[in-house]
Amino acid sequence: MSSTGQEFISRSRYHLTEDFLPKIERCLERLTDEQIWWRPNEQSNSIGNLLLHLSGNARQWIVCGVGSDTDSRDRDAEFAQRDVIARDELHSVLKRTLADVDATLAQFDADRLLERRSIQGLDVSVLEAILHVVEHFSMHTGQILMMTKMLTNADLAFYDFDDSKAMPTWKTGTAQFQKDP
Repeated sequence: MSSTGQEFISRSRYHLTEDFLPKIERCLERLTDEQIWWRPNEQSNSIGNLLLHLSGNARQWIVCGVGSDTDSRDRDAEFAQRDVIARDELHSVLKRTLADVDATLAQFDADRLLERRSIQGLDVSVLEAILHVVEHFSMHTGQILMMTKMLTNADLAFYDFDDSKAMPTWKTGTAQFQKDP
């Protein structure tokens, strides 16, 4: 299982750090702090809440659940936050969390993917925990992309379709986070 398991871990790391994060960064480059904290109604989350939630979830499930850090997550606070946290601070929290997640996964022995963990009171395998975080991150990244398109009325231009071949562009132009959109 080690080569299959290692590939699973490798692809999971790739999606979190090289796919989802740069796409979120492209959104943040285009949004003001006020847009990041806008919500269509009280039952919906802002992009800011989603960023706090993604950081809390990934840290709890991977850094603490798969790794050995102490879990001190306050999940309710991620959604209750209403005061504006600056874009740069939210970006830093997310990047720091994903760096910790990536380091945890880089050190994890793929032969241990079927070990059981208790995370959020659930009995899950490490493989299931990693899959949960990647899927969860993907879902909320999609929400952030949709809200950004709605707020900016702009194409985020993640692909260039020259010669009918999709060329990903989300990794270009996002290496340096711009402070002003």
